[in-house]
Amino acid sequence: MSWAALTSGGKDSILSVQKAIDAGMDVEFMVTVYPENRDSYMFHSANIDAVAAIASVAGLKFREIPTHGRKEEELADLEAGIACLDIEGVIAGAVESVYQAERVRAITDRLGIELFTPLWHMDTEKLLEEVARRLDVIMVVTAADGLDEGFLGAHFDEELIERLKRIAATRHINLAGEGGEYETLTLNAPFYSRPITYTSSEIQSYPGRHELVLGGFT
Repeated sequence: MSWAALTSGGKDSILSVQKAIDAGMDVEFMVTVYPENRDSYMFHSANIDAVAAIASVAGLKFREIPTHGRKEEELADLEAGIACLDIEGVIAGAVESVYQAERVRAITDRLGIELFTPLWHMDTEKLLEEVARRLDVIMVVTAADGLDEGFLGAHFDEELIERLKRIAATRHINLAGEGGEYETLTLNAPFYSRPITYTSSEIQSYPGRHELVLGGFT
């Protein structure tokens, strides 16, 4: 049977899909939860429209699950959406968030399917090094002290990782952005047939948050 990848298009979920494919798993679906609430506890909303384009260039089936994004209620929406799929299990990009991992695990347990989290408790510096080596990822949200709008659009490479390490050492942010310090978008990965592209970009700033809003994904 096949697997469904729960993804926002960010570095962790896309790297998890790549690792599943590397392991010979049959990934059939890309599933994204579309929260109306930008402050969803579980799901990212930045540039979420990119996931349909990612699924297209990866030759995977795309499924969108709408939710109001209310705490806990959004999990019921996720479970109902996953329950409709004939799959062996779910792939998730959890790294350190117990809140997220436990709740997705509870859903897969109730549905009697497997959960694959290849990045769980991975060393964050090694994680970013693998992201830089294997994927083309840009930063699309900054929401922490020390991360200003100048980071938006930056590609994950050795230089960016060193900058993040210096900030993490002095501002005590999570290096991998697990505390919501930043969000990312994966433009290319080995399992894509080509990079995704976009036709528009705009920076939107809010108190404590800067976002690179992209559009026209193909």
